Amino acid sequence: MPSFDTIDTLNDDTDAPAEKRVLLRVDINSPVSDGIVQDNRRFERHARTIQELSNAGYHTILLAHQGRPGGDAFISLEGHTAVLEKYLDCEVNFIDDTHGKRVAKAINATESGDVLLLENTRMCEDELPEADPNIKANTAFVQSLSKHVDAYINDAYSSAHRSHASLVGFPSMLPSYAGRVMETEYHANTAIGQKEFDGTVVMTLGGTKATDVIDVINNLAGSVDRFLLDGVVGELFLRASNVPVGFDITSETDRYDAQWKHNSKVIKSILTEHSDQITLASDLAYNEAGERAEIAVDSIIEKSVSFMDIGTTTAESYAEVIRDADAVFVKGALGVFETEAFAKGTVRVLEAIADSNCFSVVGGGDTSRAIGMYDMNRADFDHVSIAGGAYIRALTGQPLVGVEVLKSESI
Repeated sequence: MPSFDTIDTLNDDTDAPAEKRVLLRVDINSPVSDGIVQDNRRFERHARTIQELSNAGYHTILLAHQGRPGGDAFISLEGHTAVLEKYLDCEVNFIDDTHGKRVAKAINATESGDVLLLENTRMCEDELPEADPNIKANTAFVQSLSKHVDAYINDAYSSAHRSHASLVGFPSMLPSYAGRVMETEYHANTAIGQKEFDGTVVMTLGGTKATDVIDVINNLAGSVDRFLLDGVVGELFLRASNVPVGFDITSETDRYDAQWKHNSKVIKSILTEHSDQITLASDLAYNEAGERAEIAVDSIIEKSVSFMDIGTTTAESYAEVIRDADAVFVKGALGVFETEAFAKGTVRVLEAIADSNCFSVVGGGDTSRAIGMYDMNRADFDHVSIAGGAYIRALTGQPLVGVEVLKSESI
């Protein structure tokens, strides 16, 4: 269990919230279209933490980033205020700076329940690049803001693998706590290694990165009974089983061969060592004249098409395994679910989870988007993670620096 303090501890420590200013780091980094930030689930999730603090009377000062310097998504956070306000019962004020005299004046002018959003932290030269937390704590950005607030709350679990100033610099300067999103994500995403289950534990592994899947299997083989594979990674494992797939069929793509070159020995070793735990697709789906077509893996003589999903037989067999499971964790999609014809594998797996009584966590990349795209109810899943890189690190046993600094500074 985590040793960091939460908002509950903050409330216990605070006699008069209406007199306290808290610095809340959220992650509302979102897609941008034509220079306008788009709504996504991160706004809604973080809004719950913001609303709780505002309702309690705290002066809530928000820190967040958007995009990367030089990228199209690197924009001001001014437009983010309107999206946040859709989920709040209060106004979100904005100041186009991250620290200094203007920011200090704006913070000191806040009243009980107010919410103030500061400018994109990555527009501050102290935010990047990654560095030791002690170095970040001594930046002008952290030193300046720390003088005008009473506590720091990190709610940005999805960015907790980054050692940036707004994520790791404040815990050594201020009483620090985990926000509700941080608390919930941490519990759910580490449950696979820390929670005890009475029955079978299943993990579906898809996506495009072989190294992620290799690290997950190596780290969780002692906790997971069955790994169900597909996606680019599933093809690479089939190739290691002597099935003629897992190749790039044109010079225009480089999804398979480079990964095979770097990971083939490890993949073959994992298949040998964990053969009783790993299940691979028995059929695959591809596009034939604009329609979905399927082929049994045993019938493939040479790869001449791009496979875009697991086949129907595989989808049903995976669903059967899930129905008998006590816990199911999802990392990565099993196909190109953005195209409806090739969403069958991903949707069938998610439907099987929703229909069962298992403990379930869905996360990694864009997998959770499929739930909304295909009108499934998020309430049918115990947890739908908004984290990508942090979720992978949790599954592979790697520490998250943003979490570790909260733990180290807890009393």
